[in-house]
Amino acid sequence: MGAATTRARDGRRGLPWLVLGLWVVLLAVAGPFAARLTDVQHDRATDYLPASADSTRVARLQDRLPGGETTELVVVYHRARGLTAADRATAARQLTAVAHRHTLAAPPRGVPSADGTTLMYPVASNAPGTDEKKRDALVDDVRATARGADGLTVRVGGPAALATDASAVYSSLGGPLLYTTVAVVAVLLILIYRSPLLWLVPLAVAGVGDFLARSAAYGLHQLFGTTVSGQSAGIMTILVFGAGTDYALLLVSRYREELRRHERPYDAMRAALRGCGPAVLASSGTVAAGLLCLLAADLNSSRGMGPLGTVGVLCALAAMLTLLPAVLVLLGRRVFWPLVPAHGSSPKARRSLFAAMGSSAGRRPLTVLASGAALLGALALGALNLPGPLKQLDTFVDRPDSVTAMETLAAAYPQRSAQPIEILAPADRAAAALTAAEGTPGVAAARKGRTGGGWTEITVTAAAPPQSAAETATIEALRHRLPGSHVGGPSAQQLDLKDTDARDRLVVVPLVLLSVLLILVLLLRSLVAPLILVAAVVAVWGAALGLGGLAFGPLFGFHGSDPGLGLLSFVFLVALGVDYGIFLMHRMREESLNGAGAAEAALTALRTTGGVIASAGLVLAATFAVLTDMGLVPLVQLGFVIAVGVLLDTFLVRTYLVTSASVALGRRVWWPGRLSRPAPGPDRVPEPVG
Repeated sequence: MGAATTRARDGRRGLPWLVLGLWVVLLAVAGPFAARLTDVQHDRATDYLPASADSTRVARLQDRLPGGETTELVVVYHRARGLTAADRATAARQLTAVAHRHTLAAPPRGVPSADGTTLMYPVASNAPGTDEKKRDALVDDVRATARGADGLTVRVGGPAALATDASAVYSSLGGPLLYTTVAVVAVLLILIYRSPLLWLVPLAVAGVGDFLARSAAYGLHQLFGTTVSGQSAGIMTILVFGAGTDYALLLVSRYREELRRHERPYDAMRAALRGCGPAVLASSGTVAAGLLCLLAADLNSSRGMGPLGTVGVLCALAAMLTLLPAVLVLLGRRVFWPLVPAHGSSPKARRSLFAAMGSSAGRRPLTVLASGAALLGALALGALNLPGPLKQLDTFVDRPDSVTAMETLAAAYPQRSAQPIEILAPADRAAAALTAAEGTPGVAAARKGRTGGGWTEITVTAAAPPQSAAETATIEALRHRLPGSHVGGPSAQQLDLKDTDARDRLVVVPLVLLSVLLILVLLLRSLVAPLILVAAVVAVWGAALGLGGLAFGPLFGFHGSDPGLGLLSFVFLVALGVDYGIFLMHRMREESLNGAGAAEAALTALRTTGGVIASAGLVLAATFAVLTDMGLVPLVQLGFVIAVGVLLDTFLVRTYLVTSASVALGRRVWWPGRLSRPAPGPDRVPEPVG
């Protein structure tokens, strides 16, 4: 018997080392693939456009034409008091130098404005094709060559310049986003744990999870052609650190409890995993299920974000449920220094904020519930103040060179759009399509371009400014008058993005709600409790959007809101918000199974998990708030809405409203499960203890 016990103890001591060794091998194998993720990351128009839209077909067909995708620029020379002969000579000399260094589709020809203040040179090249690095190199070289002096300003705009400036922001998501996220999480963990060593462990494990996620994302791209964009890769990193740290906080908190009950760290960790493991698995399952619903979206960027986000969450889960426990067990109790939980000790008795919250919710649950619901409803009304659809020129937080160029063009050429409308017509009907395009109201000019693969390119110049109501009417008229042809270009793409997002909301939102509800029903063995949690997170989403409506225009000065904001914020807030509901409700169910009355179980669950939920909510909100420091308005808006929503969920909905609803319903919250049956004796509300 003694020998068997010794062997069992040796096995327990060896298991953490085995887990650590397996992770070292896994990382060694995954390393080369993780480094290649940036090679397959692209931010082309087709990576963000709707898969089935007319403008997407145009972009893909242009890739097959001779020379591939056209890189289009506009070099803008401007002098407020009127261009001089020397200015025009400078412009001609500089554009001749550009033409000598690059293969252009046609020699650049200057188009003067009617007021004589501006001269624009359209520049087009097929040499870069779909290679983003070559496109950026061409844009950078044109910017370096075309320079002004003595009051002459020179700007480079057009679709390619806008894409280059956006690409510069997306590439910043790799390094700065990662470093900022790590720094934010590190500061919060130091404040939460108050230990010089403990904060490093979950942070390092989250870093390992991110490394594995990058490798898995590369594998998804190679196997299934999953779109990898700067946006989806950046959000994947945020999810790994945000969700992973949340799981670590829950596990470490439960492990600390169990260390007071068990002498050996190994036994304490086993008990902690048994206690919180199901909640962590279910919470990660809801996030993964919600994100995978994005596969039903028609928008390429949304559909690609689903698998990458899921990979991030699952890699964080694997790291936090295997590597983190192994490292903590190997480090022993000393990892908690100076607040080491001794075996047999009791935590210091102190007045708990969440006990006080539970006390108020327990005394007047219906009043608290009604007041909270009214507050969320009032905040949701702010969504009516959301600015209209975001125009392409308004997508940058700081206005780069390309945006300034396009604004100068819009002012100097009010009767001519500086942004082309691209038409791909069947080659055998190209002449008729050109005639029909020229006769369409709102078209200032049309010319035939390349032909190949059975298609002919027609470039149309609209009379109205880009993304104006008049230009939108022109695009719709062209689509109506040219059956069998495809109409695209930057403005058509923005129009298709708006229409597709409306379609995706109708498809994805019900799928997310259904999948999350099913997981909650299976976990909680109830219908009422899952419905409460889902209703709570939907209310949080509405309130967070409302706060966005109150902040975007008046405080941030944004002139529009991203069409995809509603859908993406819904998916993330519902999936991530339910996480905290699972932590709370799972502990409530555990207390009920141990014989506590419904009200007592609700308040005990809040008292024991409230601090962890608050810490996790702060970490998750802070990681998404990092996006508000990025240079693109859609990312800032998404980060703001999710961060605000998580804070509302953590400190209002989860602590007050869900708890008060559970107290008010009593055992009916577990209907129709066996816990909903009346218990012997009265169900009383206890006074919270320290």
